[in-house]
Formats: sequence, C-alpha cells, structure tokens
Amino acid sequence: MVSESTQLASESARMEGNTTRNWMVMAAVGVGSLLGSIDNNVVNIALPTIRRDFGAEVATAEWAITIYLLMVCGFLLTWGRIGDMRGQKPVYVSGFAMFVASSALCGLSPSIGLLIFFRAAQGLGASMILSSAPGILTGSFPPSQRGKVLGLQVLMVNLGCMIGPMLGGWLTDRFTWRAVFYVNVPIGLIALVLSAKFVPRPMPANQSERFDFTGAVLFLAMFSVLLIALNQGHAYGWSSPYIVWMFAAAVVMLAVFLLIESRTRSPLLDLSLFRVSTFSLSCTSSISSYMALFSVGFLIPFYLIQGHGLSSSSAGLLMTVQPLLMVLSAPVAGALSDRIGTRLPATLGMAFMSVAMYLLSRLGPTSSVVYIGAALGMAGLGNGIFVAPNNSTIMGSAPKHRQGIAGGVMGAARNTGMVLGVGISGAIFTTFIRAHTHAAFFSGIRISFLVACAVSCLGCITSAARK
Repeated sequence: MVSESTQLASESARMEGNTTRNWMVMAAVGVGSLLGSIDNNVVNIALPTIRRDFGAEVATAEWAITIYLLMVCGFLLTWGRIGDMRGQKPVYVSGFAMFVASSALCGLSPSIGLLIFFRAAQGLGASMILSSAPGILTGSFPPSQRGKVLGLQVLMVNLGCMIGPMLGGWLTDRFTWRAVFYVNVPIGLIALVLSAKFVPRPMPANQSERFDFTGAVLFLAMFSVLLIALNQGHAYGWSSPYIVWMFAAAVVMLAVFLLIESRTRSPLLDLSLFRVSTFSLSCTSSISSYMALFSVGFLIPFYLIQGHGLSSSSAGLLMTVQPLLMVLSAPVAGALSDRIGTRLPATLGMAFMSVAMYLLSRLGPTSSVVYIGAALGMAGLGNGIFVAPNNSTIMGSAPKHRQGIAGGVMGAARNTGMVLGVGISGAIFTTFIRAHTHAAFFSGIRISFLVACAVSCLGCITSAARK
C-alpha cells in the first residue's frame, strides 16, 4: 500500500508539472475575486442615484446593499459544504453563471423591488464563488505555492476595493447607475469560460454524506437576524427592546446551531476543524483583522469630511493609500510565507494593524494629512501582510475533504469581522455624537479606534500563539 506521504508527494509533483493549466485556474479565480470585490463597493456609490431614480426611501434603497451582504454571508457554509460533497467546480461555475445573469437583470430592473430581488440572486451567486475559490486554488497548486496564489487572490480582492468606488462613480456619472451592473457581464463571461475549461473537477470525497438542511436554515436565520440588528441599530437605538431581542435571538440560534452540529452525523459545519488549534486561532485572527479594517472604512470618511473639513474627492483620494499598500504587500507576504512559514508574517501584520489603530485614535482637528496618510498606510500594510499567510494557514490546516467548508468558514470569518467592525464602531461613534458637540465627535473617533486597537492586539496574540 502506498503511504500517505508518498501520495502527497506524487500529488504535489503532478500539480507542479501542470504549470500552464494551474495559472489559467488562477486567472479564472482571480477575475472572480476581483468582480466580487468591485461589486461589493460600486453599488454604495451608485445608491443615491438609484434611490432618486426610483423615488425610494433611503431605508428601502439600502436593502440593495444589505440583501447582497446577507446572501453572501448566510450561504457561505452551505455552498462550502455542497462543494465538499459534490465537487467545487460545479458550485463555482454555477455561481458565476448566476452572478452574470443576475447582474444583467439588476441593470434591467424597472423597480426598486425587483432590483433588490436580483441583488439577492447576485449575492447568492457571489457566495458560491467565494466559498469555492480558496479550495480550488489549494487543490490546483502544491503546498509550496499556497501562500503565493492566495496572496495573488488577496491582491485581486484589494484591487477591487480600491478601484470599485472610483469605477462606480465614473460609470454612474458618465452613463447611468445601470452601467455599474452591466460592466460585470462581459468580464464575467470571460471568467466563466476560463473556469469551465481550466478549473479541474476532482472527485468529491463525501458523496455518501447527507446535506444538513436544518443546520443550513438555522445558520441563515441566525446571520439574518444578526445582520438586520447591526444594520438597524443606529435607527432604532442600540438599547431599544427591538434590537436587544434580535441580538438575544441571534445568540440563542447560534447556540442551537452549534448543539445540532455537534450531534448530527453529517454536519453543515464540521466542528472537529476547530479542535485543531491552528485553524481556530487563525479564524479568530481573521475576524479581528477585518473588524479593525472595516472600523477604519466606516469612521475615516466621517473624520476626514466632517472633522477635518476635506472635500469628498480629497477624502476619497487620501483613503486610497490603505488599499494601495494592501495591494502591494499581499502577494509579497504570501510568497514569503511559503519560504519562512505563516506565523511570523501574520503576527507582524497584526502588530502593524495594532499600531495603526492606536495612531488613528490620536486623530484630532489639526492632524496633518501626512500623519493621516501614514496611519492609513500602516493599516493597509498590516492587513496586506497578514491576510495571505493567515488564509494559507486556514486552508492548510483543514483536511482535503473539508476544503470547501474551510473556504466557507474563511469567508464567514471575513464577513463576520466586517459586520461586527462596522456595527461596534458605529454603535460607539453614534452614542458619542448624540451630544452634538465638537469634543464629543472626536471622543467618539478616539474611543472607537482604541477598541479597534484592542481587537487588533487580540489578533496579534492569536496569530503568535498558533503552531
């Protein structure tokens, strides 16, 4: 019988020998990551125009963003599990087809209600893409190149974050808001063809296992309640009975979900993954990183425009420093982690994030543009150094037959951090600014970033503690 180490060596040699096909897989997955990231950012810029054209209320128009995020977050584990059971290529290609078709339908929408409906379909397609992409990459490249290719994927995501707002504004001004959705179609079709042709279809390992429908419905319900509570907390008041009961319901549903998953024979979320300390610590670090990062994204526009008096265009230009440093550092850190291991760069990245959050907590009405840019740049550099090695650790510590779930957990950790970062920083900031004073505004900024600094320090500790 051939030993496991011999099989792994043979598989690694096969991957290294199929270089051209592997990089075509990288191209297909990279375009998917870029499109998903752009689409997560362009609609924010076009939303005021969409609301005006349809004559919709702000709360109604916001659902065009909220429903997309809800579908992405709520179905990541579902599609990751289906990918493990039936193969990741069918999930990925089907997700791309749905994303492209729903993008066209979003652009054609005659009403705000239909736009929200098609945005939900678009989010469902995006969740299929995002849950399958990491497993496809780790299955197509040898472990010695895992950090490099995941670093390139992070590069494409960050590139989308950087060009998304600018592209959305330009398309909306030059054409209409519908062009924001139409632009996905030709690019998506190219990626769809590449995916169908080059992404390999390995034999799924778990064809005999059943799908956990109860767990999938419960996870979706839990995330829906949590997201709506965080999204509406500022409107109803964070201490209102409505919001408090929603948070309590989310906690109860999470507890029931974990109880069911621990007892079912074929769980949606294999909790045994979290018994591997490297996996669980890396997921905790990921949540911490994205909580801090999205606190910056939420708070800095308020500070730059209202607190520092910059114009919207000047503020937007200054904020590109952060994603630019992320784009430049992510592939380098990923490739370096293949040589020296993932713990050091991930820990160093979170240390930079911690320092950046502290520097941002010192912002005042007279802070120089150089200081602001340096703090934002350090945040971008820290996140860029951290993400690819940390993602490599998550995927590398999961067994081969759980790569889909690992990718789903990785995406869920990212989106959970994003939602919690915006929710917590928003709760702190809005609590302070109710006083309607200059001092209260900057106190809200300071306390919010000090909390983000503490969260980043936690991520630094969990990154250093893993094996």
